[in-house]
Formats: sequence, C-alpha cells, structure tokens
Amino acid sequence: MCGFVGYVNQTDVPSDTIVKMANRIRHRGPDDEAYFNDDKVSMGFRRLSIIDLAHGKQPMYNQDQTKVLTFNGEIYNYQDIRKDLQKLGYEFRTDVDSEVLIHGYDAWGPDLLQHLRGMFAFVIYDSKTGEVFGARDHFGIKPLYYYDDGKTFLWASEIKAFLEHPNFKKELNEDLLAIHLSFEFIPSKDTMFKNVFKLMPGHYFIHKADGHTETHEYYKFSYDNIDENQTIEEDAKKIRKIVDDSVDAHMIADVEVGSFLSSGIDSSYVLNEAAKLKPIQSFSLGFNNSKYSELSWSTEFAKEIHQANIPLTMTGDDYFDILPTIMYYMDEPLSNPSAMQLYYLSKGTREHVKVALSGEGADEFFGGYNTYLEAKPFERYQKSVPRFVRKGLAKAVVNLPRFHGRRFLVRGAQPLSERYYRVNYVFDYHDREKILKNPDLNRDAGEYTKHIFDDVKDKDEMTQMQYFDINTWLPYDILHKADRMSMCNSLEVRTPLVDKEVAKFAATMPIKTRIRGTETKVSLRTAALAELPERVAKKEKMGFPSPIATWIKQDKYRKRIEEAFTSDVAKKFFNTDALLEILQEHINGKSSMQKIFTIYTFILWYEVYFPENTSADTISKVRRTDIDKIPVAN
Repeated sequence: MCGFVGYVNQTDVPSDTIVKMANRIRHRGPDDEAYFNDDKVSMGFRRLSIIDLAHGKQPMYNQDQTKVLTFNGEIYNYQDIRKDLQKLGYEFRTDVDSEVLIHGYDAWGPDLLQHLRGMFAFVIYDSKTGEVFGARDHFGIKPLYYYDDGKTFLWASEIKAFLEHPNFKKELNEDLLAIHLSFEFIPSKDTMFKNVFKLMPGHYFIHKADGHTETHEYYKFSYDNIDENQTIEEDAKKIRKIVDDSVDAHMIADVEVGSFLSSGIDSSYVLNEAAKLKPIQSFSLGFNNSKYSELSWSTEFAKEIHQANIPLTMTGDDYFDILPTIMYYMDEPLSNPSAMQLYYLSKGTREHVKVALSGEGADEFFGGYNTYLEAKPFERYQKSVPRFVRKGLAKAVVNLPRFHGRRFLVRGAQPLSERYYRVNYVFDYHDREKILKNPDLNRDAGEYTKHIFDDVKDKDEMTQMQYFDINTWLPYDILHKADRMSMCNSLEVRTPLVDKEVAKFAATMPIKTRIRGTETKVSLRTAALAELPERVAKKEKMGFPSPIATWIKQDKYRKRIEEAFTSDVAKKFFNTDALLEILQEHINGKSSMQKIFTIYTFILWYEVYFPENTSADTISKVRRTDIDKIPVAN
C-alpha cells in the first residue's frame, strides 16, 4: 500500500517540486520513497511495505527500462498473472505484485486490466511514446486524481499533493455546492476543486504526448445476468464459498493482518473466515458509558471464536477536536459522522498491525439497507394507482401538517431517480433554497444522477437502488472514508466483500434471495447462520452509531457549531439565520444532525483549504504530524 504523485514536466517548475508533492502524502507510505525524472515526466512514490519487504521499490521499470510504474494497492491474483507472463518470456526480479503490472502492461497494454483482481490505482509512463497511462480498480477502493486545465497535467493519490505544484490553481468548484449538500459527496468525476477530477472506478486514462487526455471504461457492474431460478439456500452456499475464497486472497501479506470488528454480521463474518486461516487480532471502537457503544457485542463474539479483541474508545472532545484534521485528510468535504470513529479505530489498530480487514460492501452487493424494503410497496402503489391520481394526491397533501402516510403519498408521485432518499440524502431542493445565499447555485440533484438510474431502467426498483448505491454511495462515501481514515494512519484496509468475484456472483442474485419480507441480505444471513451465532447472523443493521446527535446539544460543542455558523465562511455561502434555525430545531428535539454536520464540516474543510478567506483559527487545530503548511489560494 502506497501513495504516488507525478506531473508532465514544465520548464518553470522547480526540481524539488516532486519531492514536496510526495511529502504531502508521506502518511500513505512512511517506509520508503523514490523518484523518477526525465525531460518529460516526474514521478514520486511513498511506500508502505506489505509484501516482499526487502524489495519492490518503486518507481519500477520494465525489462528495457522504457516504461516506469508507480502503484498503490494489492493485486490478489498476481501469482497467477506472473505465471502467464513467465510463459511469455518475462523475467521477474522480485516477488511483489507491482512487477506483474509493469510487465503485464508491456505485454497486453490496457487489456492488462481484464486480468486483475484486487484494489489498485497505478500510473505507467512510456518514455518511447511520451504517454502517461493511469488506471483505477473496478469499484474505486483506491484513489487516483488528476488535474488538467489544458496547460498543466498532474496526478496523485490525494488532491492535497497538488498544493505543492506552482502551476496548480486552487479554486473552489462552487457550482457543485448544492450537489454536495444533497449527497454529502460529489457523485461524478468532478470534485470541489476546479479542474481536479477523480479517475472513475473501472476506468483508465491516457495522457497523450500532445497534451490531450482521454478516459476509457474497462469495467462496469451489471445486473444483466440475474438468475430467477436461484434459491436462498443455493445462494447462501455459493456465498460461503466465494467469501471464503475472497478472504483467503485478501490475507496475503508478509506482515501481520488484523481485522476491524463491529457488532454486525459483515465484519463478524469476515473475521470468522480469516480466523480459520490463522489467529487474528480484531479491533473495535466504542464509547464509554454510552448506549451507542457496540464493544460488549464485539468483545463477546471475538471471545466465542477464540480470537483476541482490542477495544478502543473515544470521547466527544476526541470527536470534535479531530474534525479539522479529518477534513484535511479527506481532501474533499465529507460529512459522514462515522469517519471520526473510523479515524480512531484505524489509529488504534495501526499501533498493532499494518493491515486490517473490513466488512464494507455487503450491504450494497447483498441487499442490506433497510431502505431497499420500501421498493415493493412503492411499486405496488404505482401500478395500482394511475399517475395523474398520484400526482393529485401528492399536490393535495404536500403542504398539510405531518400525518402518517403523508410522506408516502408525496414520494409516490415521484420517479425513483427523484424519490430515492440517497438523491436528497441531506438537503432537498427546498431546503437548499432556504440556506444558500446565492440561489443560482441550487440545482436538481435528481437530474444530476438520473443517468445512473437510466442504466437499469428496465430493472425492478430495489435493483435500481442497489445499482445506484454501488455506483455512488459505495465509492464516494464508504470506500473514500475507509481509504483516507486508514491511510492517514499508515494502515492498509482491505475489503474482501468489495471484490470482483463477489460482485460477479451478487449480480446474478434475484430479489427473492436478497430480501425476504422485512429481512435484508437474507442469503448472506443464511450463509452466516452456518458459521456464526444466530444473534450475530440475524442482528439488525446499526451502521456505525455515535452519540453525536446528543453531543451537539451540549453547550461546549453547540457553541463551536454556532461560531462556525456565524463565521465569515458561513456568511459567504449561506443564510446564517437559516443555519442557526436548523441548529435550534435540533436542540428543541427535531433531529437535524446530518444537516448540521454537513454544513459544519463544509465550513471546516473550507477554512482548512482556503485559509485566507477566514479569520477563524481552524488551521492551528489541524494536527501537523505530516503537515508543514497549508498554502493559501492562488
């Protein structure tokens, strides 16, 4: 696991720029560093040693030294690919997975990507053609960004590395503020920085010698092969085999591997499978004297399967004090409250191991979110009641005081691309009208992501929801925070349930083997019943709970938020009276936690990355383990 940076050379760029860029992300690779430069390209690399600790230095070269690789991630089937390449005449000097990439690209070009199973982002420079090739894994587990303004081309594992390049123009992409307020992330290639783009999951780019950049899709998750004849029992049996195989593949390492453990089925199942292979430490996070703490559950389960468990705790001060630092490491504003727990969980885990398994992905692939259960009632309503009647009912009740069924009637008149709660996860269009200072910034979030629903418009609504989550919520929220919160602590997190082979099977599952009545991910739970105690296999989903909603009501934390909501930054973007009203509603008992947290974290993020625009002392609150400075905007 590592981090890398690079840029196409320009005559006015100081020679130490590449080192400064790499140092910005040294948390991703504190074990080693190395660089490549010629008259066209500069590349930098920071290594976290996991496999073949004594070798595997990067940048790495092909046999005739004409291609140069930097790579972040793990290729779990690299030994099989290595055998195929050896048959083609390629010689290997190390036992690292990096080497199969450089030789594989030399042999197959972009078709190499069809051979890979793993989590990865890598860049290869071809000195003969002057082209730069970059690729990202199937589901976006590992990050890759590029900056392209038509004159300057940069790439890096994290956006913050661009801050050190003199030709990087740091500008807020204000047009996306409404989209961020809807989703808490940007569900597209765009970012909150102008001209900075995510390389999308399952894509690669080629930056040509003439300065032109093109992107291509090599993988797209699809529900085109659903098998309606499958049963819960059959799918459960297949899940047991596939998960067992995936966990086995994800255990490859020359260092000790640990595992995150919550009280839920996903992490418990992963830990249990890993424990069959070798003894493994697990790590759990909770809160002292709190109903939100899951430590008793996780500690008891680890004891049942005879594996060590290390409980970790955090306080309200821990939570709020670390927020500016979290916003720095996150690159873009992300308001998922569980990020802070994941930070402290990763921090505590890293004191013991370099690699940890985690259970992300099960809900998206196997149907674990409770919201999926509402698909059938809405489908029945839409089929039985004509559209004009549904629209009339919605119009009649939308402005009435709340009553049971009002929300259903209003949403029942909307297409799924507007109705699905992820589209307006935090603020809906009318909410944004109230808080945005510039009304021209408000946008239709449903229209922004409608093309994703269009991909599966012939499928049932639950399948459409899952497809949407796999293409938005999973890469831009779940996997994004997992990567940033672990790697800022120099910890590699592996996700056996976000896997090419797991996804291939999940794409064949009919609805009846995903949900049954009010039971979610029924096939996974059935599989787990054969491996885990019933109380774990059938436990309802809790997410990653925290007492933040209660903490916000406490004076010392409420005052921090009030200061932010009346700051210069708040006044720049928002109607501050409306922000204070939302905060007061929460204090009075109407839960607005996610709205409050989304605005608060955006303000903190802005103060960290655009510090000249505020008088707040946020920068001094950023823990500077790896931070020399945060440059002002250009």
